[in-house]
Amino acid sequence: MQRIDEPMLAALRALLGPLGLRLHSVPADLEIPGSYWGGSEAGLIGDTLFWRADTPLHSALHEAAHWVCMSPQRRATLECDAGGDDAEESAVCYLQILWADVLPGTSTGRLMADMDAWGYSFRLGSAARWFQEDADDARQWLAARGLLPVCSGQRSA
Repeated sequence: MQRIDEPMLAALRALLGPLGLRLHSVPADLEIPGSYWGGSEAGLIGDTLFWRADTPLHSALHEAAHWVCMSPQRRATLECDAGGDDAEESAVCYLQILWADVLPGTSTGRLMADMDAWGYSFRLGSAARWFQEDADDARQWLAARGLLPVCSGQRSA
């Protein structure tokens, strides 16, 4: 699993900071606040993404994508469970994969392999097959909300 090292942290801050999401590092010996899955998985509370040195990159990207995809009203009460429906969950997975292509030191292929290894479940059997063959609904969900430009860290007009 790819983790968040210093160069990746700088890239994540450059990508997510302009969108309004703050990143907060948690010491290795402490629990991650707002983590839905516990352990090393990233957490969300309000406008802050929490992570540790052992947090997988895919986890941080997934939680960040949840935050981007939710309404300001949901963000205001966000603590741990991002909620959303199946369509939003697919959009979140799609967005996190797009982001892997703009972050240095990673790729969509590496991120999707990490997603598969972690246990993401796609009806075609892998993140790569889903992304290539079955993700039109996720892309449309993002496009309908003006979120596709977010893949490059830019807000849509």
